[in-house]
Amino acid sequence: MSRNLAPWSLAAVLLAGTALADVPNVAVDIAPVHALVARVMEGVGEPSLIVAPGASPHEYSLRPSEAKALQDAELVFWVGPELTPWLDDAIDTLADDAIIVALMESEGTTELPLRENALFEAHHHGDEQHAEDHEGHDHAEHENHDDHADHAEEHEGHDHAGHEHGDHDHGEQEHAGHDHGDHDPHVWLSPDNGSAWLNTIAAALSAADPDNAGAYFANAAAGREELADLRIEINSILEPLRGANFIVFHDAYQYFEAAFDFPASGAISVSDATDPSPARIAEIQERVADQKVTCIMSEPQFNPGIVASVMEGTAARTGVMDPLGSDLEPGAELYPQLLRNLANALAECL
Repeated sequence: MSRNLAPWSLAAVLLAGTALADVPNVAVDIAPVHALVARVMEGVGEPSLIVAPGASPHEYSLRPSEAKALQDAELVFWVGPELTPWLDDAIDTLADDAIIVALMESEGTTELPLRENALFEAHHHGDEQHAEDHEGHDHAEHENHDDHADHAEEHEGHDHAGHEHGDHDHGEQEHAGHDHGDHDPHVWLSPDNGSAWLNTIAAALSAADPDNAGAYFANAAAGREELADLRIEINSILEPLRGANFIVFHDAYQYFEAAFDFPASGAISVSDATDPSPARIAEIQERVADQKVTCIMSEPQFNPGIVASVMEGTAARTGVMDPLGSDLEPGAELYPQLLRNLANALAECL
């Protein structure tokens, strides 16, 4: 098994307090999650990306190089089977000896129920539903994680059941008690989830590579600070536009909407991006007319002709939102830039 080390930064050397050591081979499902893992591994190693940038994660065929990266992996991070059910079997077959971390099911993750309807009822800040959406995400449990001593103590008591080498039965352990298909799988579009996952990623990496635990936890803490600053920046972009009505191509942005109190009026396609029925398109067209919707967002992965049919006969403008960061270079900077791009795309269209 090949392990290549990226050059050490001085900070990583000081924090890890160790000589060069083997770093585990890490595979990650989609580019936004890959960016979070790359941020935690910065100065120590580089993860492999499984789903190529620009491809839809809902349906995908692994390339030979991607299958090999999965096969060589000692640690796999993925959103979970709700987003990529096809990857479940591939992980069982190719990465049966790896530590598997399904982030959607990790502690501190906020999940929102799937929305089936074409039209959404807006819940602005202070509404009861908006408050309920955010219940269950305990921000207090992350407040003291900037201190490495706290991290180390937490790590010592961390229950790694179901994540040990050679014990990869995530059908029974990782996914126990979870009702598949009940929740929106686009969980990475909440910066709160991204922040919580930085902790989860650091803990899993530290369990597999304790020599570099200091670097992993320090990088996670720095990443959380960056996301806190990003939240302020995005709110400042969207604040002048609150109350504006827009339609999205597929229902992928619920977590972003909830995080920034900026609800969409509806989605042309459901969460898994299947083609909308004529009745659903008619519903959306009626909403566009009734609410004088000024913006309809398309996506680079899907057929623009469907958006054109919805816009026919309206004065609505169109923009492009990309939940995966398809045009961004994979790496640690992709995740914050992805969220920033969503806000800027909305601002430009509205």
